[in-house]
Amino acid sequence: MKATILDLRRRMKDVLLALDRSESVTIYYRGKEKAILSPSRRRTEKSVADHSAFGMWRDRADMADVDAYVRNLRKGRLDDL
Repeated sequence: MKATILDLRRRMKDVLLALDRSESVTIYYRGKEKAILSPSRRRTEKSVADHSAFGMWRDRADMADVDAYVRNLRKGRLDDL
């Protein structure tokens, strides 16, 4: 599919539908090719728990009570005076 900058503004739904059909979209600006949008790779069936960052703060004692931790983060600086 070919699309201009104006098409991106006014017909974004059509551009997204083309990407859903696994078509590449060539973007033109003032008649010159500026970019090529290609559909993303298919999602894998990996679980969030499989990510290396998942549970990295599991052992922190100060975050045992999440509500108290967030309340402490959100309090203003004047509360310490």
